[in-house]
Amino acid sequence: MRDRAAEIAAGTTVDVGDVTTRYLLYGLLPGWFVPGLADWVMHRRTRIEETSGTKESLIHSLMMAEVGLPIALTLRYEVNPLLLTVQLGGAAVHEATALWDVRTAVDSDREVKPLEQHIHSFLESLPFGALAALMCLHADQVKSLARGGRGDKDAWRLVPRRRPLSPGYLTGIGAAIGACVLLPYGEELLRCARTARARKKLSKKGR
Repeated sequence: MRDRAAEIAAGTTVDVGDVTTRYLLYGLLPGWFVPGLADWVMHRRTRIEETSGTKESLIHSLMMAEVGLPIALTLRYEVNPLLLTVQLGGAAVHEATALWDVRTAVDSDREVKPLEQHIHSFLESLPFGALAALMCLHADQVKSLARGGRGDKDAWRLVPRRRPLSPGYLTGIGAAIGACVLLPYGEELLRCARTARARKKLSKKGR
């Protein structure tokens, strides 16, 4: 059996769209959890609850929502001008919030080590990588967005996927989000909130 490189060199038809979609669903999206977990480990090692505290942890929650909403919509609905607008807006706002996040950490006593900064580079670039791939897959919808959706009755409404993702896949991604995002970062926020309450109690006793 000839390998894929040989098939491409020989001019054999390769469905790039299907390959890119599989990469997004089974490569990039699951792989996103790795730097996310690594970043949580760095926060824990630098004792975020004792330094930048609840403020930075809430910023982390905000960034996850800014990325999570476009992802959730993309898994359930067709890519069209409305969804592209949500995706582009989410990526832009996420980048601005990431700058706020780092500034908050640097202004506190928490040391943002080179390794954590390197992890951030993955977390910041992945949304743009995913969005670029989606825009290549849906160039017709990018053109429609550039025209303001004129002539497309479905341009500005959510349209359910014509080929829905399997319940098994959606369940698996949901479980991974719970285990790799909601659970660790929820624990971080709870830890920060508990430390803040303990400090407040000590402050009242010291008066």
